[in-house]
Amino acid sequence: MQITNLLAIHRGIALALALASLATIATALYFEYVLGLRPCLLCLYQRWPYYAAIPIALGITLFATTPGPARAGLGLLGLIFLAGTGLALYHVGVEMGYFLGPTGCGGAAAARAGDMDDFMRQLETVRVIDCSEPAWIFLGITMAGWNALISFALAIIALASAATSSGKVALTD
Repeated sequence: MQITNLLAIHRGIALALALASLATIATALYFEYVLGLRPCLLCLYQRWPYYAAIPIALGITLFATTPGPARAGLGLLGLIFLAGTGLALYHVGVEMGYFLGPTGCGGAAAARAGDMDDFMRQLETVRVIDCSEPAWIFLGITMAGWNALISFALAIIALASAATSSGKVALTD
């Protein structure tokens, strides 16, 4: 039976989480810059957990020398991804009309213009993307819905790995 060190498994899972986070961000940037789908404020907020997770996961991968810190880091990653899941579910609720979106999602009024020149300058610089209008739907699920599923899956993987505490894990016969 082949026995693999638990630390190596934790580090491998951390690397997989970093790569999944990078792939998710790359996909969002592809939709934004190649396909031209401009993100709303909530879409941009949903990227933050991935931005936070990437350096933490890479830190675990490269620098964890014992299972304890690796497990703690994976637990932190799990919590970050759960927060991302909550944010994505909130966005889905905004898209479905269950919640009001933040004021920066198309609902905020611009400052009152002093004259017509101020008004014209505001029109040139205002960037209003409505958070309640899905920019993309695949298989009946909005981009925010897909993000909720991805974030939740990554949270489960991170938390399950963090909960594994035995010194050795049997992989194969």
